[in-house]
Amino acid sequence: MKYVIIGNSTAAVGAVEAIRRNDRNGRIVIIGNEKYHVYSRPLISYLLLGKTDEERMKYRGDDFYSTHQCELKLGRTAQKIDVEQKCVILDNGETESYDRLLLATGSSPVVPPIPGLDKMEKKFTFTTLDDARALEEALFEGARVLILGAGLIGLKCAEGISKKKVEIICVDLSPKVLSSILDDQSSEMVRKHLEDHHIRFYLGRQVTGFEGYTAVLNDGTQIPFDVLVLAVGVRPNISLLRDAGGRTNRGILIDDHCRTSIPDIYAAGDCCESLDVSSGETKIMALLPNAYMQGECAGMNMSGVDYVFDKAIPMNAIGLFGKHIITAGTYKGDTYFESDGEHFKKLFYSDNKLNGFILIGNIEKAGIYTALIREKTPLDTIDFELICQTPGLMAFSRETRAEKLGGVVNVSVSSPIGISCAE
Repeated sequence: MKYVIIGNSTAAVGAVEAIRRNDRNGRIVIIGNEKYHVYSRPLISYLLLGKTDEERMKYRGDDFYSTHQCELKLGRTAQKIDVEQKCVILDNGETESYDRLLLATGSSPVVPPIPGLDKMEKKFTFTTLDDARALEEALFEGARVLILGAGLIGLKCAEGISKKKVEIICVDLSPKVLSSILDDQSSEMVRKHLEDHHIRFYLGRQVTGFEGYTAVLNDGTQIPFDVLVLAVGVRPNISLLRDAGGRTNRGILIDDHCRTSIPDIYAAGDCCESLDVSSGETKIMALLPNAYMQGECAGMNMSGVDYVFDKAIPMNAIGLFGKHIITAGTYKGDTYFESDGEHFKKLFYSDNKLNGFILIGNIEKAGIYTALIREKTPLDTIDFELICQTPGLMAFSRETRAEKLGGVVNVSVSSPIGISCAE
């Protein structure tokens, strides 16, 4: 059996590790358009901040490819899938045949069609290691950095360059920061925290054009700057499957086995749409834990084991200037809310289940809330009042505690053993 994986990514790692559980002898070929060992993309802001280095950014150790017997074709771009011949055509004209193919192609930054943008040299996106390197090289003491986008990417970029002695200005069409993951109350709390760290915001406004290195906003405001960062969003890389005749929407459409509509072609990660079990909607969830688990699901099925991943939920964990934020699920239903100005907790629930949560500051027991959402745990089977105030396994029934503790009940429980908090 020959497995070809397009994308040297988190999803690819999940697939490789799953394949090797079941098939020690099949060939695995990884095609990646970057030249680097697989690394954790969310860490590029910490690289600029000086909190990590390129060695510690690696998502797996140096021996990952050799241990798992992977053949690498890095610095190469897959341009076309020939479904009839079951092969992938690369940018250098080479072809790579496959028995099973995984698309782990990720997403690409959106570059908005703003007048004057094409004439600018010092403009950067912020999703790859090369992006971070290029941006760092362009910065200088006293530089005015304009970031378009006050979402996850834009704000992590702001934190990453915050110690470079630069001025940071952030513009976003939304009237609030992190609008994709926070509600009004939590967003306001985070905005004030960011302003305390000298980030200047123009919210509810957009850039209508550039006159040299001056941004003109829709209300007439003019913002001079030296360096521009585009962080307005990402777009799933779906063209390979779409051009091959596969079913796509905004993302590649997959089932709960991570199969696409074309036989022997699978997809996983940021390029896909999948079912959000917290809302019942199919959507793009560009999240590292989901990417790994989808890759794992694809790898299991590619190597002949029937395997389902049907517990995907929107989930984000981010730290900004020492303030930790974890969110998950969907924000609908009744709410439990508490905040003391430094810490923030809001839980959303209805129909006897937890739908979602927002935690800021104290995030220690987020894994318990995440597990409740994923498993759709009936709230009348737990002490939900206790879970709201002081999450811990003691809020669960004796039988559930026994299951999560591997059959051991008579122990002192101070942490959610058996529930992943790393997510």
